[in-house]
Amino acid sequence: MSALPRAAPADWYRVRPLSDGVTWIDEPHIREFYRCNMWHVRGRDRDMLVDSGMGVVPLRRWVPLVTERALDAVASHTHFDHIGAHHEFDCRLCHAAEAAILANPTRANTLAEDYVTDEIFTALPPAPYASTRYGVRAAPATRILQDGDVIDLGDRAFEVIHTPGHSPGGIALWEAASGILFSGDIVYDGPLIEGESTQEQADYAASMERLLHLPVRIVHGGHFPSYSGARHRALIEAWLRGRDARG
Repeated sequence: MSALPRAAPADWYRVRPLSDGVTWIDEPHIREFYRCNMWHVRGRDRDMLVDSGMGVVPLRRWVPLVTERALDAVASHTHFDHIGAHHEFDCRLCHAAEAAILANPTRANTLAEDYVTDEIFTALPPAPYASTRYGVRAAPATRILQDGDVIDLGDRAFEVIHTPGHSPGGIALWEAASGILFSGDIVYDGPLIEGESTQEQADYAASMERLLHLPVRIVHGGHFPSYSGARHRALIEAWLRGRDARG
């Protein structure tokens, strides 16, 4: 039996308003490397939520912000830590390459089987949670995304950029008018995880090259804190140099 304490449901989520109508939601009792960032974006006609965490505590019940208006719940990709609460929302968006996983998630295809143990927490979710029984609930996409599609919030428009390499259907969301990039897990300011195959590594490099040339002002990644456009370019350039050095 784990010696970790259990967190109260009311303490599971942390909500921090930022600038540009963006709110940062996360799960502070998950260790930082595994802790997904959820990004709520306010629009004129509807809102957007980029990723939904592990889903071990009901998001809509304990974060009222996500219930206030019509909302598009977007999956940057379908790993367990990013789609756990997607089933709570009526409008669910993901890239075509991972729609089958969102509709039929398993412990294997969401990577929960590989990563979900008590060790990823500093305090366990409320009872009756058990890491050995954790799984993501099915949440079939109501809109399938492709590269170049636009998510329109009325006064804000986010372009879908397909960024394979970390996962086949990974996407970033780019708002050219503000210089905001929601980068998912392809790039953030922390240890990055590439796919293992030759094709995945080639895809990762192509995705990084593509994001390097965007006139980014601020990046909100899938993990770790947000950072500036200058830091964004430095991170990608360093990664590309490291790839070249590795041959």
